[in-house]
Amino acid sequence: MSELVLHRYLIYAAYGWLVLGGTMHFFIDVVSQYLRHKRVPGPEATLFYGLNTAYALGQILFGLLGLLVAWQAFDLLGRWQAISLSLTAAACWLIFDFSFIEYWEPKFMVAIFAALAIAAAVTA
Repeated sequence: MSELVLHRYLIYAAYGWLVLGGTMHFFIDVVSQYLRHKRVPGPEATLFYGLNTAYALGQILFGLLGLLVAWQAFDLLGRWQAISLSLTAAACWLIFDFSFIEYWEPKFMVAIFAALAIAAAVTA
């Protein structure tokens, strides 16, 4: 397999994984808990739903933007600016995870995105 094909697969896998992870996080942590009435209405519930919604939708939008750029102008994602932006986003999500989210699944999802982004950067 040529290096360009591997780089293309890793780019699509990284941003696709981010969209999938953000979507799963939103439906599991926001929608399902809201529908099952797991949180008593109040400031804590509002903060929980707001933080998790912003976190998940941020991942979905960043992943969709990455997929759109990969589809329209693939060469841009091999530049250091795009690579550093992706790794900075992954670092920010991990900082947010360790600061505000108590369970490990979102940390694992972002760590996989970071690993795929690093692998894509190495093959660029």
